[in-house]
Amino acid sequence: MLLALKAFIVPVIVACAMFMESLDANVIVTALPEMARAFGHDPVTLKIAVTSYVLGLGVFIPVCGWLADRYGARSVFRAAIGIFVAGSILCAVSTSLLAFTVARFIQGVGGAMMVPVGRIIIFRVVERSEYIRAMNYLSVPAMLGPAAGPLLGGFITTYLHWRLIFLINIPVGILGIYLANRYIKNTREPHPGPLDWIGFVLSAGGASLFLLGLSLVDGGLASGTAALAMAAAGAAMLLVYAWYAYRTPRPLLDLRFFRVPTFQASVLGGSLFRIGLGAVPFLLPLVLQEGHGMSAFRSGLITCASAFGGIFMRTLASKVLGRFGFRNTLMYNAALSGIAIAACGAFFPGTPTWVIWLVVLLGGFFPALQFTSLNSMTYAEIKSSDVGRATSLGSVVQQISLGLGVTISGIVLEITRSVNGHATLQWSDFWPAFVVVGLCSFASIPVTRRLADNAGADISRRTRVDTAAAGKA
Repeated sequence: MLLALKAFIVPVIVACAMFMESLDANVIVTALPEMARAFGHDPVTLKIAVTSYVLGLGVFIPVCGWLADRYGARSVFRAAIGIFVAGSILCAVSTSLLAFTVARFIQGVGGAMMVPVGRIIIFRVVERSEYIRAMNYLSVPAMLGPAAGPLLGGFITTYLHWRLIFLINIPVGILGIYLANRYIKNTREPHPGPLDWIGFVLSAGGASLFLLGLSLVDGGLASGTAALAMAAAGAAMLLVYAWYAYRTPRPLLDLRFFRVPTFQASVLGGSLFRIGLGAVPFLLPLVLQEGHGMSAFRSGLITCASAFGGIFMRTLASKVLGRFGFRNTLMYNAALSGIAIAACGAFFPGTPTWVIWLVVLLGGFFPALQFTSLNSMTYAEIKSSDVGRATSLGSVVQQISLGLGVTISGIVLEITRSVNGHATLQWSDFWPAFVVVGLCSFASIPVTRRLADNAGADISRRTRVDTAAAGKA
């Protein structure tokens, strides 16, 4: 009875923490215009708040496994929830964009530790016979967070106050810490080995300076010269890290994995695609509210259609991959994803709501299929012993790509508005940004085109067998 209870409650605790993180990653997008007015800034300037959260997630992921081994999975998981809640409180009480940006980064750090350490807890605590069921619990936050976030954020912003978005994390976090103390063992490894602190400082510092510098080029928080200097310093640190990583036996982020064709196509080619994936949640609520005059809640009702498109795609992904294979799916679906993303820039005043909703739905379906295909192929040629290190590298590149999408789309939007001579954002300012990030999806095609026709064949063959078995059952 006790084992059965643990097999249920531990995954639920981890899933709730992951849902809190996933929800917060999506909840502020519909509230950005209202927040901008509260901070006295242009809505586009708040791209740095989105980027800082993604950065906090990305740069701390590689050290989470070591921290869990060194200090215990429960201790790190509990600390992660505490850091996330502290960041949420700071977000709620922030009176300036700078303070809010720092608070979002702190939230991202907490979120970065919650997700991978939560998976480690599941792996170590749950019986193998219950492992699949436990992992199914963890799939729920990934599906519900993107759908519930825009809706909840839009409702609270329209009918209550945007600061309450962050305060709802407090009781959830306190309950999570209590349940973690009661039901989760503090497992750890006796000899985790040394951490590559040099690699961590170079990679984390370089990525942070580079992305934050690009996010600040509009001059809202720093001068253009200072922002470009930050970006240049970050790029230099990343180059130094690349030189360092190829000369270190076991670096924090092992760039040698990029020599593996399927990993290279999935992570590097996928990073180009994910630029568009990261930009849409930022651009879409802005164009609906600032360009079309919708309320935050109404824009949330439309924005969530993208998540529903992704949920529907999950029922078809295995069949598509089993029928066409990875190479063809990634190539042709990249084009369809780019078109679906760019089509969001075609909305004009008077466009029927059902048309917008349908386009946004397709704008979730095709990218989600691409995302699933890329993730499925990532480890096709990676040894089991290297999966952990490959995951760290892939996760960091993925998060940086999502943040880069927000940054690039914001820069293009600012340029277009300046060229058009608009003091405030107009609906006609948005289409170039949607086109640019849509073209980024097309740019991934040459990378995936280099794949062999049978790339990931073992995985797609298993997919066909599983699909056929499911059909007979």
